[in-house]
This record gives sequence, structure tokens and C-alpha cells, in this order.
Amino acid sequence: MNPATVDLLAVLKQQREEADTQRMRAEKAYALAVLDETAALIRSVCPEAVYVNFAYYGDTGTLSLYGVLGEQPSPLVTCPWLREESDRDHPLAERGEKIALDLQEALAPYNSPAWARTRRNSASEGNDWVLELPPPDRAVRIAELVRERHPEATAVVVDGRSAGGRIIEVVEGVAEDGSDNRTNRRRWNERCDDLLTALVAQMFALPDLADRHLLPVGSNYSHPYGSSISDHVRRMPLPPTA
Repeated sequence: MNPATVDLLAVLKQQREEADTQRMRAEKAYALAVLDETAALIRSVCPEAVYVNFAYYGDTGTLSLYGVLGEQPSPLVTCPWLREESDRDHPLAERGEKIALDLQEALAPYNSPAWARTRRNSASEGNDWVLELPPPDRAVRIAELVRERHPEATAVVVDGRSAGGRIIEVVEGVAEDGSDNRTNRRRWNERCDDLLTALVAQMFALPDLADRHLLPVGSNYSHPYGSSISDHVRRMPLPPTA
């Protein structure tokens, strides 16, 4: 193979890899946009909706909607039904087919961020899945969860290379020298960490949210675990919460 052909193949390979990366980013963003639209549709009728319950058929990528669930009041109590598929008089009944089709679309990519908040329904057996709807405002929800354990938190540092967007440090105000008072000793439990990681990953995946909330850390930033600094390491100021 002559040198010119080798160079051309190298260029084309790089272009293909870049195109694949862009395609995957677009697929993730589109899946989340569809999920957000579905969540808004459901909450326009059921404001207390937290989960969607369905059967999922992996061989075809299709699903059958079971209904909409509210928040689980305690670990020993199942989530309350807000609407079951058999309830044909509910305002959501006429929109059930659209919701099912939109959920299929949101879950279609194998790497869709929607899968991070989808699990088998432990309260049932068989083909029974539960998807947690995204919050109306992801940034506010992240701030609420962080401040439950770090009341003085003003920002977090996130790394998109870890599970799509893990919080690596919490900023609790300013130190005496004027720098961020950072800590990597996060006080939340594993379940909360999973939720925060999923939400931050969604922030990275949605270009509009990423541009608005994920800011550069600055050239003087030192990664707490010795990793290199890249565009995937960002500082996220936390918005006010009640």
C-alpha cells in the first residue's frame, strides 16, 4: 500500500470516528428531548407523576404501557397508581398510544441516558419495568439533592468521563485566599449518587443545558484524582433552592 493511500485511510478513519461520536451525541440528546416532551405531557394531566410503568420487549424494542405512578411514600409501601391503562375514563387514556410510542423512541438507542433511570419493577414479577420521569428542572433538582447533605454548597465540579457525568467535588463557598472551598468527600448515599450521576449525565447530553450550566473550571484547576483536565471537566453553579 503506497503512502498516499495510507494517509487517506487514516484521514477517513478519523472522520468516521468523529461522525460516529457526533451521531451518538445527537441520539442521546434526541432521546432525552423526546423523554422531556413525554414527561411534560404526562404532568400536564398528572402533576404528581414520577414513574411510568410498562412491559418492554427487547427483541422488537416495543413496549406496552401499564400506567403512571406517583412518588413512593416509604420503602415499605408501593408507589401509588395515578392512572392505570385499564382506566379508559382518565384524561391520559386518549394519549396512551402517543406516550408509549414516545417512550419507545426515548429508549431506542442502546446508550440512551433514559436507561439510567429505568429498572425492573421490584414490586412485581415478569416483564414489568419502571422509568423515572426527568424533573422539570434538572439543575434545581441537582441543587436540592446536593444541599440535602451539603447545605452550604454553591457549586459542584463534574466529570463527564465518569459514568457520563459524575460529581467529583462539592464547592462550599470561598476559602480565605479567595479560591473555591472544595471537597471530594461527598456525604450522600449510593442511591442518591446514582440519581445525581444520571441527572448530570443528562445535562452533558443536552447541548442547551450544557452550554447554560456547565462552565469551564479554569486553567489552574487540579483534578482531585490526578486525572487530566479536559472539556469533560466542568464547574456547575447551583441555582437557588427553597
